[in-house]
Amino acid sequence: MGALPAPRAANGGGPCHGGGSGGGLGPCRAAATMPECPELHLAGRFINGACGALVFAGGVERSAVGRGPEVPFRSEAYGISATARGKELRLTLSALDPAAGPPAQDLVFRFGMSGSFRLCPAAELPRHAHLRFLTRESPPRALCFVDPRRFGSWRLGDAWQPERGPCVVSEYQAFRENVLKNLEDRAFDKPICEVLLNQKYFNGIGNYLRAEILYRLKIPPFEKARTVLEALKEQEQERRKKDPSLTLSKKVKLRQESPDLLELCHSVPMEVIMAEKQLLDPEHPDNYSNFKNWLQCYLVPGMSSLRDRSGRTIWFQGEPGPMAPKGQRPRKAPRRKSPELKAEPEAPSPKVTPRAPKQRRRAAAKPPKLEEKEVKEEQEEQAGRPRKGRARGRRTASAAPASPEVPQRVRRSRRASARRGTGEPGSAFVHPWGLWESSLVARRQRARRGAHGAELDTPFAL
Repeated sequence: MGALPAPRAANGGGPCHGGGSGGGLGPCRAAATMPECPELHLAGRFINGACGALVFAGGVERSAVGRGPEVPFRSEAYGISATARGKELRLTLSALDPAAGPPAQDLVFRFGMSGSFRLCPAAELPRHAHLRFLTRESPPRALCFVDPRRFGSWRLGDAWQPERGPCVVSEYQAFRENVLKNLEDRAFDKPICEVLLNQKYFNGIGNYLRAEILYRLKIPPFEKARTVLEALKEQEQERRKKDPSLTLSKKVKLRQESPDLLELCHSVPMEVIMAEKQLLDPEHPDNYSNFKNWLQCYLVPGMSSLRDRSGRTIWFQGEPGPMAPKGQRPRKAPRRKSPELKAEPEAPSPKVTPRAPKQRRRAAAKPPKLEEKEVKEEQEEQAGRPRKGRARGRRTASAAPASPEVPQRVRRSRRASARRGTGEPGSAFVHPWGLWESSLVARRQRARRGAHGAELDTPFAL
């Protein structure tokens, strides 16, 4: 089974009911889980309930990328029924008039990771509808096998896969006997969490079911399967010896009070199927929250997880067991944060500033370069040496000398500010490094104050 994300529409499995009135069932969301035994049985229940009174007609349409053969069935009036067993579902197409119509056609489906059935208007087919059965009404509707990830498939015929054992739900007694009489099989040398996915013995159990079953019994997931199951066999033999006259009702009561692993393989899926609030029925908008609340271990915050040897993640509590894979450390699912914690302000993160402001600050910390150049010019003026191309005693307002560290945008703004000064005595503009005087007279007066320490009145703004 895949992870349980927030409610999603493309990666679910299980039966799809739709909302709507008059026009019938419309498109719907997919269920919140990958299809395991409960999902297949709910799909069969949905098909029998929604399609029992419908009449289908024509041929069966198949998409170009569906993982299954063409269906050679065509009838002007036929019905559809479904039967589920473990992780398989069988559809039976039967002509309403057997004498005039073709023989019945059976199809056996595997849902893979995202398969489901939907009933919707034929003009509003969902994406990834790989097999479609059209009704005879007007406007027609379509029963679709939808599989976004295309791991699902179908095959012609009524035979279940021979390598699959009895169903844990519909064939419980045969399932139990099949496990206990074959404990010598080498398959039971593996950890119990891996054996629970072996469909030869546990047909219908998937990833979330195995986690829930082992958690309720507090069985380490990587305990040897034969060790766990042989203990069940011994307990059952001792129970029969102590009181061989137990009635069936008393046996059922004892099992309900202290169920063993094989009994939970039946009762846990039945909880999902028979829940009052249908946990996996997308007809109910709160289906995901119901299913999430039902889970006790799988993806529950605070539980640990490890990958088994087949690469599947098993969720558990406590010690993993003696056969846990080496080199792995159990990871715990993060606990949900309370609303109060979420409302607390986060620690301030360091601010990332653009490059230009950073250059300005760097230049502000290093103004001496410009001041040295200015002092050199003032010394030349005091020594009476005229500068080339410029008249003594008069200087028009100009922009500050360009520096390699000054961005071009700053230089343009500086020139514009100089033009706004119009060259009048005492005009000045604010420079990024401080106040820059454009008047030659102002610089001379500042030099004299530095040389003689005299305070001169000046009309210029410094």
